[in-house]
Amino acid sequence: MTKKSKRTAFGALATLSAVAATSPALAGDAAVTETQYILNSVNFLIHGFLVMFMAAGFTMLESGLVRSKNTATICLKNISLYSVAGFMFYAVGYNLMYDGVDGGFLGSFSPWAGNNAEAMAGKFDAGYAAESDWFFQMVFVATAASVVSGTLAERIKLWPFLAFVVFLTGVVYPIEGSWHWGGGWLAERGFADFAGSTIVHSTGGWAALTGAIILGARRGKFGNDGRIHPIPGANLPLATLGTFILWLGWFGFNGGSQLAMGSAADVIAIAKIYINTNMAAVGGVLAAMVMTQVIFKKVDLSMSLTGAIAGLVSITAGPDTPSLGAAFLIGAVGGILVVIFVPLFDKLKIDDVVGAISAHLMAGIWGTMAVPITNADASFATQATGVLAIGVFVASTSALFWLALKYTIGLRVTPEEEDLGLDKAELGMEAYPEFGQGGHTVWTG
Repeated sequence: MTKKSKRTAFGALATLSAVAATSPALAGDAAVTETQYILNSVNFLIHGFLVMFMAAGFTMLESGLVRSKNTATICLKNISLYSVAGFMFYAVGYNLMYDGVDGGFLGSFSPWAGNNAEAMAGKFDAGYAAESDWFFQMVFVATAASVVSGTLAERIKLWPFLAFVVFLTGVVYPIEGSWHWGGGWLAERGFADFAGSTIVHSTGGWAALTGAIILGARRGKFGNDGRIHPIPGANLPLATLGTFILWLGWFGFNGGSQLAMGSAADVIAIAKIYINTNMAAVGGVLAAMVMTQVIFKKVDLSMSLTGAIAGLVSITAGPDTPSLGAAFLIGAVGGILVVIFVPLFDKLKIDDVVGAISAHLMAGIWGTMAVPITNADASFATQATGVLAIGVFVASTSALFWLALKYTIGLRVTPEEEDLGLDKAELGMEAYPEFGQGGHTVWTG
């Protein structure tokens, strides 16, 4: 079983091994104390709160990088995708990912139901409250869905987008996640992805990439003369705030993935994960700043923000093993990849509004392949197998579903609606009505 395997029994096993290592008197005792049970449950809940707060970070980042006429729509998409993810992970996702995978390819199609009967009777060998585990796993699937919304902003219809979120969170993510975290075939091979550079971020990236290709670019982004026309976002301070919120939430994303907090060894590991996570983001920002100065002769704020995200994604596959210096370099490579791939995707006429494909897919692949550099238990061949298998599965299933949506209910708003803005066209409202066309608010009475 891998360290990151999220089978139901893992929390107890992790706690028992840590207790045996730090408390010789308990080395032969299979019991988990009530205190350890409480600490492990709190670990899931507190870190889950931080990961949930990442939904606010994605919302603010995307709201800042779209035009003001699409702001309310992107806010609605982010709160609705979080809600859809929560329902789907209850209805089918959790058990599909974790129930009876046993070295295979998927679990069972059934709703989740927690069972704490043994703990209520005073036996705590389960390791943590079932509900705390479900909550922590659920906020991860919501993160994968958030990656897609920013890439496809400003031209995709609301309901087809949410239909895809149902498919991604209820079927695609749980199946590929079961291959490793659910104890499936990749876990048996020794694939290492501690907190989800591939399982979460690259999955969202592949779904976003196929969607962007099939959906097409925003009107005016690419001219008939082959020129690329930048479309600036409306609010860079808001995008910067969103990046800081994501940075904060990532401590829960990676730190909580230790999966236990019932011993001093676990707490030490969590602290190391925190500082490595932070340093990787530092590396991503600084590398992106230097690269944009060298290449474009000016430092680019939006690219620097995306560099922070790429640094965080890069370290997520293995934040537990690098030294602080190695974590900085891993994150720095992620920042460099952003500066390379954002303009490359533009040249390929793939319109990614927020740079999510570069930050989540490309940095996610890099981070997963970098694990063996600092982790002797991982191998490059096995890491490549996991990256390739998950990439093929997610890209192919996503493309088929995007195409099915395109040729049935349709994906894009009309050109007139796109020019008007999705806020008015789909919601009948504006995020900033006082600054919209038509002047100012007149007070009467």
